[in-house]
Amino acid sequence: MTSEYFHFLSIIGVAFFAISGTLLGHEKSVGGFGVVVVATVTAIGGGTLRDILLNKPVFWIAQPDYLYATYIAIFASILSIRHLPDLSNTTMLLMDAVGMAIFNIIGIEKALIEGADMVVAITMGMTTGIFGGLMRDVICREVPLVMGEELYSTACLSGGLTYAALFTLEVDYIWCIVGGLVVTVFLRLGALHFGWQPNLFRKSSYTKPK
Repeated sequence: MTSEYFHFLSIIGVAFFAISGTLLGHEKSVGGFGVVVVATVTAIGGGTLRDILLNKPVFWIAQPDYLYATYIAIFASILSIRHLPDLSNTTMLLMDAVGMAIFNIIGIEKALIEGADMVVAITMGMTTGIFGGLMRDVICREVPLVMGEELYSTACLSGGLTYAALFTLEVDYIWCIVGGLVVTVFLRLGALHFGWQPNLFRKSSYTKPK
């Protein structure tokens, strides 16, 4: 991914996460400047942890335009809340799904650029995609989405595995990115609409022979 595309994708991801943080803060009646805090932590939390783990300059400190994108998204969300009909929780979950998918790919990309193994890169993608939303939910005293029964981290992992599979097959680079994004968003939205669950600990049925 060229630096221009990487930067653009990062800006979009930050904005989507900022919107999701603002919407959840509003839903939980977080007052005043608290909404800005929740939304900002959501937007930059995952990327901050990623850069610290990779021992790289923190992205929003090195390039403040990420903060500008965050604050613009927060301001636009507040205006929408004030002047449009009430936005449902589904809107927040949609913003979260897209933000998670984007940051998942960005985390993978950054790790690979630093020479990490693909397994490390996939793990870094999950960390980047999930951590901001985890902090948002904890601050708002919500059960974190990643701890719920619906597909969440599994969707993120599946997107990373899709990226890795396409990368291994030497598919054009852009399709590795698109494939990872589409699979992550598809599984997450499918979980929201159909209630898909991994059921990792479901016991297999057993019929005692007569």
